[in-house]
Amino acid sequence: GAGFGAGFGGGFGGGDGILPAGEKETMQNLNDRLASYLDKVRALEEANTDLEVKIREWYKKQAPGPERDYSPYYRTIEELRNKILAATVENANIVLQIDNARLAADDFRTKFETEQALRMSVEADINGLRRVLDELTLARADLEMQIENLKEELAYLKKNHEEEMNALRGQVGGEISVEMDAAPGVDLTKILAEMREQYESLAEKNRRDAEQWFFSKTEELNREVAINTEQLQSGKTEITELRRTIQSLEIDLQSQLSTKAALEGTLADTEARYGTQLAQLQVLITSVEEQLAELRCDMERQNQEYRVLLDVKCRLEQEIATYRRLLEGEDAQ
Repeated sequence: GAGFGAGFGGGFGGGDGILPAGEKETMQNLNDRLASYLDKVRALEEANTDLEVKIREWYKKQAPGPERDYSPYYRTIEELRNKILAATVENANIVLQIDNARLAADDFRTKFETEQALRMSVEADINGLRRVLDELTLARADLEMQIENLKEELAYLKKNHEEEMNALRGQVGGEISVEMDAAPGVDLTKILAEMREQYESLAEKNRRDAEQWFFSKTEELNREVAINTEQLQSGKTEITELRRTIQSLEIDLQSQLSTKAALEGTLADTEARYGTQLAQLQVLITSVEEQLAELRCDMERQNQEYRVLLDVKCRLEQEIATYRRLLEGEDAQ
C-alpha cells in the first residue's frame, strides 16, 4: 500500500532524475494502470449512464399507456358474451315458438281429421235419408196408383150398380101387373129402394173409407217427406258448415306450417350467423390470449433483462467506488 502510494505520488510530483531506474518503471507502470483505471472508470460511468437510460426507458415502457390498455378488449369480449347470451335466449324462444307451432299444427290436424270423419258420417246419413226418401216416393207413387185403381173400381161398381138398377127397373115395369095379382102384399118399389139405398150406402162407405185411407196415407207420406226434406236440408247445411270449417282449418294448418317453416329457416339462419360470429369471436379470443401470453413472456424477459442490468449496475457502482477509493488514497499520499 505504501509502495503503491509512493509510486503514484512520484509519477505526478517528481522528475526522472530524482527516482532510480526501478522506481521509474514502477511509477510508469502505476501511471499506465491509473490511466487504464481512469479509462475504465469513464467507460463504466458511460455504461452506467446507458444502463440508467435503458432502465428509465424500460420503466416508461412498463408504465400504463394506451398501447398497454386491454380494457377495450375486455369490453369487446363482454359485449360479445352478451350478444351470445341474447342469441341463445332468442334461439330458445324460436325453438319454443316452433314447438308451439308444431303443437298447434297437430291440434289442427286432429280437428281436421275429426271434422272430416264427422262430415263423412253426415254424408252417409244423408245418403241413407236419400234412399229412404226414394223409397217413400216409390211408396207414395204406389199408393197413388192404388187410389186410382180404387177410384176406377168404385166408378166401375157405380156403373154396374146403375146398370143393375136400370135392368131391375125394366123388369119391375114389365111384371108389375102380374106380381100385383100374384102377391098383392109385396111392395117391390120399396124393396128396390131399400136395395138401392144399401148399395149406395155401401158404395159411399167404401168411397169414404178409401178417401180417408188415401188422405191419411197421403198426409203421413207428406209428413215423412217434410221431415226427411228438413233433415236433408239440415244435413246439407251441416255439410256446408263442415266444409267451411274444414276449409278454414286447412287454411289455418297451411298458415301454421308456413309459420313453422319460416321459424325453422330463421332458426337455421340465426344458428349459422351466430355460429360464424362465435367462431370469429373464438379466433379473436385466441388471438388476444396469444397476445397476452406474448406480453407476459415479453414482460418476463424484460424483467430478467432489468435484473441483469441492475446487477451489472451494482457491480459497476462497486468497481467505481473501489477505483474512487484507490484514487482518493493515491491523492491523499
